[in-house]
Amino acid sequence: MGKGIGCSRVRRRAGRLRRTDRSLVARAEQIRAELDSLSDNIAFGTAPALILFLWSLQTAPRFGWIAALALAVCCALRLARFNARIDADDQPHKSAGFNTGVPAPAGAGLAFVPIFLWLITGEDVFRRWELVMAWTLFIAALMISSLPTFSWSSIRIRSGMRLFALAGVALLGASLIRAPWITLLAVALLYLLMLPFAFASYQKVKQRRATGAWPAGADVAPSVRETAGTE
Repeated sequence: MGKGIGCSRVRRRAGRLRRTDRSLVARAEQIRAELDSLSDNIAFGTAPALILFLWSLQTAPRFGWIAALALAVCCALRLARFNARIDADDQPHKSAGFNTGVPAPAGAGLAFVPIFLWLITGEDVFRRWELVMAWTLFIAALMISSLPTFSWSSIRIRSGMRLFALAGVALLGASLIRAPWITLLAVALLYLLMLPFAFASYQKVKQRRATGAWPAGADVAPSVRETAGTE
């Protein structure tokens, strides 16, 4: 009798410890996600905003700092929206293999397009605060928009194309070493050109879902797999 009572107590304590461990792991994951977003905001929001301000926007009569602040704030809002929806069941963009809005790293790269153009051409027109301010606000709006954009998680490289993909990565690395500013500008412009294709691809996914041809809970839509190979 005494042994049975002792075993039941041990099992109850073990169950409490398992539940405590699971709750601690969940809290640790939440803290990790928040710290990751904080570092992303510093790297892809605050730092680009300061660079653009010191490079051009500080010459604006009054509102240069507002454009720089808008970039940093919109990056923070974009990351906060991502964290708030991590455990949400209804995520139509994510379930189809798309991001919602331009991701923070891509937004930071796009924000530097005027700097790339200035470094390549040496023309001071690309450093004018009017142009830089308009471009910065445009990129900030893209980051907090609900525009569907292609996600890296949706890329599916066919087995026969993997060698070509590796060769492309090697060529990209060589281009970054040989001509970094031209390569970064080309990548940024290519990403911008892909935005309309991402929107059109997601509209096809919505139509398939509306007709029942594609289940809403699927991971990646077929049209995304077809187009992701050209990313």
